[in-house]
Amino acid sequence: MTSPLTSTASAPVDAPGSAASPKPTTAPGAVRKSARRRELGAAGTLMTPFFILLVTVFLIPVGTAVWLSFFSDDQPGLGFGPERTVFVGLRSYSAVLTDPTFLSGLGTVVLYCLIYIPLMVIGALALALLLDSGVVRLRSWAQLALFLPHAVPGIIAAVIWLYLYTPGLSPVIDLLGKADITIDFLGVHTVVPSIVNIALWSNLGYNMVVFYAALQAVPREVIEASVVDGAGPVRTALQVKTPLVRSSIVMVATFTLIFALQLFTEPMLLSQSTPMISSRFSPSMYIYDAAFTRNNYGLAAAASVVLLVLTIAFSYGVTRWTNRSNAPEEDAR
Repeated sequence: MTSPLTSTASAPVDAPGSAASPKPTTAPGAVRKSARRRELGAAGTLMTPFFILLVTVFLIPVGTAVWLSFFSDDQPGLGFGPERTVFVGLRSYSAVLTDPTFLSGLGTVVLYCLIYIPLMVIGALALALLLDSGVVRLRSWAQLALFLPHAVPGIIAAVIWLYLYTPGLSPVIDLLGKADITIDFLGVHTVVPSIVNIALWSNLGYNMVVFYAALQAVPREVIEASVVDGAGPVRTALQVKTPLVRSSIVMVATFTLIFALQLFTEPMLLSQSTPMISSRFSPSMYIYDAAFTRNNYGLAAAASVVLLVLTIAFSYGVTRWTNRSNAPEEDAR
């Protein structure tokens, strides 16, 4: 007969580190929080350089311009006393928005955008479609030739075209004169198209490369399917490829609009050779004239803020209109 003591001693006892003992487990909520903290830390590390640049090159200058726009340098009495900076509120904004030269420059830039942006987007997309279709031989050399003008600085490009636009110097005008064709490239009706031509020559190849890269990402199976269905090259380009690169078209149109509203380099250089371009031809030239010719930094700051607001509003309008036009297609899918 076994005694109670013996049976108790013979019973198996689990060691603390044995496999049969329960393992400590971490709560699922704690694991998720730890992973979330690691993701936020990695995202913060990667985004820190962007936010530093955003604050340094955008927010601080914008804040400085807004601050300066509320002040002006005035002289007390009859103007013989020392200048002092005084708070003027919205007076500079009122002066900008009621100045006919600023409004005229704004209208000139709007006309420039209406001509330049469609030609830029359509021309760059057409060239990219031609290169993607394989019609153009020596494709890499064609891309290089089209992109090279963009490598030329804007000032040098404007100087080159100023030489080609100047009578007595331009071989183009001499050739046209021999054919009894007289064109004043810097006349009252041709000065804006001439500036558009310079901008197209400089930037068309760059945007073509953007569209060509987007077209390379289009699945080849989709194009092959359209060919099997009987679509020709033109129909494939317009109805198959173009809708698939819509996002790139919107991006190019938006950035082209932003840069077009800041028109400055081309008219500034051409103004040396034609009276059709005044010192306040565009809003950017108006700002430059107010700051460095009239030494009215409050007025220049107010004009800069107005131009910034208009640029944001136009860009938002383009994005909003694009999203609204894409909504029916997404609902149909």
